[in-house]
Amino acid sequence: MEKLNAVQREAVEATEGPVLIIAGAGSGKTRALTFRVAYLIQKGVNPRNILAVTFTNKAAGEMKERIANLLADSKLKIASKPNVGTFHSICVRILRQEIEKMGYSKDFNIFDTQDQLMLMKKTLKESQIDPERFKPKSVLGTISKAKNELIDEKDFSEQIGSLYEEMIAKVYQLYQKKLRDNNALDFDDILMVTVKLFQKFPEVLQKYQNFFRYIMVDEYQDTNHAQYILVKLMAGKFRNLCVVGDDWQGIYSFRGANIKNILDFEKDYPDAKVVKLEQNYRSTQNILDAAHGVISKNVNRKDKKIWTDTPGGHPIFSYSAEDEQDEAQFIAGEIKKKMREGEKPSDFVVLYRTNAQSRAIEEAMLRNSISYRIIGGLKFYKRKEIKDIIAYLRLISNFSDVVSLERIINEPKRNIGEKTLDKWIGLAKENKINPIEFILKNKNLENDKSKITESRADAMAKFCEFISRMNETKDRLILTDFIQKVFAESGYEKSLADGTEEGEMRMENVRELLTVAKKYDENSGSEGLKLFLEEVALSSDTDQIEQEKDFVHLMTLHSAKGLEFKTVFIAGLEEGLFPHSRSLFNNEEMEEERRLMYVGVTRAKEKVFLIYSETRNIFGSVQVNAPSRFLEDIPENLLKEVEREKGGILNSFRISEFEARNAKSKNYLTMPDLAKRDKSQSKTNKPDIKKAINFKDGDMVMHEMFGEGRIVASQGDVITIAFYKIGLKKLSASIAPLKKA
Repeated sequence: MEKLNAVQREAVEATEGPVLIIAGAGSGKTRALTFRVAYLIQKGVNPRNILAVTFTNKAAGEMKERIANLLADSKLKIASKPNVGTFHSICVRILRQEIEKMGYSKDFNIFDTQDQLMLMKKTLKESQIDPERFKPKSVLGTISKAKNELIDEKDFSEQIGSLYEEMIAKVYQLYQKKLRDNNALDFDDILMVTVKLFQKFPEVLQKYQNFFRYIMVDEYQDTNHAQYILVKLMAGKFRNLCVVGDDWQGIYSFRGANIKNILDFEKDYPDAKVVKLEQNYRSTQNILDAAHGVISKNVNRKDKKIWTDTPGGHPIFSYSAEDEQDEAQFIAGEIKKKMREGEKPSDFVVLYRTNAQSRAIEEAMLRNSISYRIIGGLKFYKRKEIKDIIAYLRLISNFSDVVSLERIINEPKRNIGEKTLDKWIGLAKENKINPIEFILKNKNLENDKSKITESRADAMAKFCEFISRMNETKDRLILTDFIQKVFAESGYEKSLADGTEEGEMRMENVRELLTVAKKYDENSGSEGLKLFLEEVALSSDTDQIEQEKDFVHLMTLHSAKGLEFKTVFIAGLEEGLFPHSRSLFNNEEMEEERRLMYVGVTRAKEKVFLIYSETRNIFGSVQVNAPSRFLEDIPENLLKEVEREKGGILNSFRISEFEARNAKSKNYLTMPDLAKRDKSQSKTNKPDIKKAINFKDGDMVMHEMFGEGRIVASQGDVITIAFYKIGLKKLSASIAPLKKA
């Protein structure tokens, strides 16, 4: 206990009744939790009566280890161990004992995502529902959301409000029947069935209430409704419930987490003792003050003031990059400079809002020979969808590339199995010809030795005809148009458009590949493709640096929670990127974006770099977005702008002809478009200054081409508008065909 500060000790010693521990970033909440378990045991509580719930198996393992070390240091001998685990692992242990009451046998299986998908496809087929119109993953997502709200198939069917919900209700019922027929639960069932068990059988609930007399829940701000009800039921008798969390770090609403669970804890338990861990052991005061400047703009939050014994510190550095290449090179340059001064790669982390941003940063790391590793995701060129598209391009360029053929023959599915593929490649070798030309010359596979069915032979012929046709087309198109054509006509694009968040993310990654390819559009078709494939191959070879022990970490802001680094870079601080465009018209989502920014800044021990780009090539198009509002939230006295190196001044008219053409196809004005328009109109029209002044931040406006939007930033005649249809655009208020909506 001597190792704890006064407030941590207060949290540990408050063992009876409901307790809310508000634990600020870096305030030692894990230490307080583990000491609390050991303290309870020291007081004489049977370890079997203690339950500590975490959100990850890794966190549970670390907590068990820490508790064991504490007990060993205290020389306490115990006959049993406290119950430490995730929500799902604890519930499975309960269900293994009690699930027969719910109509399952104790040896039930747990279906993973792939099992669920297979089952859903069968369910849709049996229900005579077109899987092209109602994607299996999307239907599963809707059912998952219902289960997290504890809405079972019967409840769902009783609250139908649309034809879509009527269809979901029908599928939900059959899907659950099939799960039961297989004596299986899916991931969401584990929580829902446990709650239903407790609600339906009070004697079972009472058994576990008596068993788990002291309950602790970590990361309480991340609990969903099912978890909230589960905890409330189990703690209902003795009320010795201690929840630990930080409402300022609630960033998982997309997974069903409800921030109100922690905000309303005192309403649920009016007699709750509230302890605030406000002393930070990680960051300098400047970093904490900057993070507070951002989070203080949120309305729905609990007040606290995070402080540290480490006063002052470095300012918060900001950098205005020319484009994403300049942004990435700035980050790599700063890291390389510090590494020459003796710092390690693992001292640094680069954070971004979406995975698609990692590509330019990875390339800068490779150019500068800096070891890096992506956390929570694969390297850009290692991601499945990228490797698949590259394999298509390699096979189109070289019909003898059997490795690429094997990778993509069933991407998307063509029902050409492994045995059939082996026969195909074997026959091609026997005839001393590449597999593509072999099929083109033997479409019917009349040779009896092949034993390949007519349907499979037909699928192989169609695939080879497509590859051959693309080979003939590659010289006639610029590279980006060619890749887009392969992506679409191969069926791969359609396979990703399944309506899920994962499918959209993979689609964004493929679109980001187009940004990489743009630099080769000026080369002739086949030459551009050759150079592009060479670059990708070299980048992949250099990925071997991942085997080294010391890395610069690259990850999304969501993946960074719970980690800490000496220096933090946050890239892409632009309106529409971070904060995300989805949050611009939704106050709750904007508050979550602020919490995400707070998490990012507070990962840093010593330095924070905030970087935004004046133009950005992303998702296959050029964007010109305003700097993020989060930069304005940071007190001005804490910010220090890093000057751009000489020669790095933005040239507004550096945009390529292809980029301008592509921008027009996306229906928005590029900077060159605006310049031409300014020039042509300045001869006849003087800018209407009154019109520009009439527009202000927050105004709803209507544009003749872009439709309705809201002004999110204005500086003189230049205004930035978030349009509902096409996202953020920067326009001239005196020239653009705008009127107030």
